[in-house]
Amino acid sequence: MFRIGQGYDVHRFTEQPPTNGAIKIGGIDVASNRDILAHSDGDVVLHAVCDALLGALALGDIGLFFPDTDPAFKNKDSAWFVQQVIAKVHEANYLISNIDITIIAETPKIKPYREEMISRLSTLLTVDNDQVSVKATTTEKLGFTGRQEGIAAQVIVLLHKQDLDGLKK
Repeated sequence: MFRIGQGYDVHRFTEQPPTNGAIKIGGIDVASNRDILAHSDGDVVLHAVCDALLGALALGDIGLFFPDTDPAFKNKDSAWFVQQVIAKVHEANYLISNIDITIIAETPKIKPYREEMISRLSTLLTVDNDQVSVKATTTEKLGFTGRQEGIAAQVIVLLHKQDLDGLKK
C-alpha cells in the first residue's frame, strides 16, 4: 500500500541578522543576512517535511502535535520534530519511498548547501541519499518571497507499507 503526503511551510524574515550568521534550512545552518521569525528554529523545510509525513498518515499537521503556543517548543531544533514524526511513520509500518523538496526563496541561495541538506535529511528520515530530492526556485521577484520578505518550502512524500519482516515491498 502506498500513501502520498504534501507539506507546505512559510516563515517571514526579520530585518535583523541571525545571531550566529545562519538560519536553519533543511536541518543545516545556511548563511543569511536576515533571521527567521518563528516560534521554533523556523526551518521551513523540516516543518513542511513533518506536514507531508503526517498528511500521508492522515494524522493532520505539525501544529496539532507541536503547537506554537506551547513554550516547550520555543526555539526547538526542528530535527527533533522530524524524529518524532518519523517514529510515527515507522510505528504505522511505513517507510519512505522518496521525498521531493522545493525551497522557494530569492535568498539565501541553496545550491552551495544542497548536498549537505540531502545528507542531513537522509539521516533524519532514515533513507538513502538517492531517495531525497532537494531543489530551489525563485518567484522571479514576485510576491513575498520575491520581495525577500520570507521563505517557503513545499514537500511531497511517497510512503510504502513494509512487510512483517521489516523489508521493503
